[in-house]
Amino acid sequence: MSIIGVIIAGIIIGLLGKWVAPSNRDNIPLWLTVICGVAGVLVGYWLATVFGVAATSGIDWLRWLISVVVAVIFVAIASSVMARRGSKISH
Repeated sequence: MSIIGVIIAGIIIGLLGKWVAPSNRDNIPLWLTVICGVAGVLVGYWLATVFGVAATSGIDWLRWLISVVVAVIFVAIASSVMARRGSKISH
């Protein structure tokens, strides 16, 4: 996947991760959501490879599902860290 593809997928996966995260865990700024999404895509694809998920000629639904789950985890972690730091969280 190209850098542009990872960024675009990261934006989409980050927003999906923020949407799926529990409501008290999704209060992070948009820029951090995008970073969580990009990290979710990269780590999700890596985990899919580690678990032996084979690439297909079509859409790799399982890889995307893993990426969304990883992004949800990253959004929850980022929200916890931001809340602990007592920083003002702005959207």
